[in-house]
Amino acid sequence: MALLDWINEATGPVVKGAGVTLRAPRAGDHEAWAALRQTSHAYLQPWEPSWPEDDLTRAAYKRRLAIYAREMESGNAWPFFIFADADQALIGAITLSNIRRGVAETGTLGYWIGKPFAGQGHATAAVRAVVAYAFDELRLHRVEAACVPGNLPSRRVLEKAGFALEGQARAYLKINGAWADHLLFGVVNDGAARGG
Repeated sequence: MALLDWINEATGPVVKGAGVTLRAPRAGDHEAWAALRQTSHAYLQPWEPSWPEDDLTRAAYKRRLAIYAREMESGNAWPFFIFADADQALIGAITLSNIRRGVAETGTLGYWIGKPFAGQGHATAAVRAVVAYAFDELRLHRVEAACVPGNLPSRRVLEKAGFALEGQARAYLKINGAWADHLLFGVVNDGAARGG
């Protein structure tokens, strides 16, 4: 499928979780995505890289979709938007990226949930679903994740989804304009991550 067709149609896997459905972002999702990100900006910004000035524009979103398409085509990343099964509302996003094959067989998980939907179990359901997809479909051996030490809700999500705290890395990622220490988490494909 041509890149432009992918951006418009967004083929790819559909992953089901407890009360959520995950699928690749589509061009038609821009308005809902931009509105949710704008509404949640103050809530999300302390935990994310700084947003470019044009981040929520249609042109920037189209560039984002083109990157997603290339990454999926090469097998390096699997981006998903998260939808609530109850009303099909877009509630966040989750990406399995930095997929490494060979001796590693691992990937890195990142996610966000919009402020109106936080604290309702959606992030945990999405993380569990993507970990199961990583292990069962992609045949990865390990999934890694990281969060800023002060982000207790994200830490709880990871722990509920079967991740174990493995350490702390200094100045690991640039968050909100400054290099920040991160707690490092991992889960290994031994079946533990798919528990209730």
